Amino acid sequence: MPLDVNAQIYPWQQQVWDTLTGRFPKLGHGLLFYGKKGCGKEAFAQQFLAWVLCLNRQPDGPCGECGSCQWLKADTHPNYVYISTDEDNKKQNAKIKIEKIRDLLPFVQQTVDGWRVIVIEPAEALNIASSNALLKTLEEPGENIVIILLADHYLKLPATIRSRLQHFALDRISSVQFSEYVEVQLPEAGSSQQQLLMNLSNQMPLQAVEVAQSSWLPLRQEFIEDWKKLAIQKNMPMAIATKWNKSLSFGEFGQMFEYLLSDLICVKLNQAVKNIDLDFNVLAEQYSLETLFEIYEDFQRAKQYLEQNVQSNLVLDELCIKLMNL
Repeated sequence: MPLDVNAQIYPWQQQVWDTLTGRFPKLGHGLLFYGKKGCGKEAFAQQFLAWVLCLNRQPDGPCGECGSCQWLKADTHPNYVYISTDEDNKKQNAKIKIEKIRDLLPFVQQTVDGWRVIVIEPAEALNIASSNALLKTLEEPGENIVIILLADHYLKLPATIRSRLQHFALDRISSVQFSEYVEVQLPEAGSSQQQLLMNLSNQMPLQAVEVAQSSWLPLRQEFIEDWKKLAIQKNMPMAIATKWNKSLSFGEFGQMFEYLLSDLICVKLNQAVKNIDLDFNVLAEQYSLETLFEIYEDFQRAKQYLEQNVQSNLVLDELCIKLMNL
């Protein structure tokens, strides 16, 4: 994780920033920054670690000019270690191996001038063995060391790890803060578009901007029409599968399909839908709730097959045949 020179503290993070920088250096050495995808926790962590290591700290952030800041920009800082899953193992359930945590020991035990920072992301990827290894480091850290864990869901971390960290939520975002950020980033978005983006992003502003710029957002209605053809006319599953395999990458298609499928389930349960600009009633009549849950489970399984190098066009072929609900 090289320092992103454009990383910033977002307005909804300011209070946490003031708390941390105000208490420093009387902080616990283990910090947990958590929050839903799109709240900007990675940018916050980058700013904070750069500030801790900075030789000329400013109240609002690192100076960006000193030797430490230059090292970070070049990704060569001797006092900073970043730990994640292996690059070649970016599967959904990839784990952080115990060797990576054990390799921290010399770094933690050495005596050096200045502060040292370790960042572990995503913290949910620690398995039992690597968590136990990390516990030893958290219980007996060296001097002037900060260990930062980043997580979407802190309850997925073992209780033994959680109890040794100070927790900071970075996704406490009011609807006013959401709107103000989205208005600046997407000045064209009207209030109904903003509401749609808020629904599809869990009210996370950075995620909302990502959704707005996604290639699948404008294609949802078209897919609903194709889905109706499958469910009602019961024909052309292969042609429809081929079309969508060409239109979107599987990741993009999966995101769109899961939003639409969960809204269809919401209609059956008389719950509010997220895609407020679409009508699901005709489609909802074609399926039982049980069938929709089966489709959802099958789709989750299919995503795992993709990680084992099953071709995405086969997954879409199978999905379209299932959607025909024969």
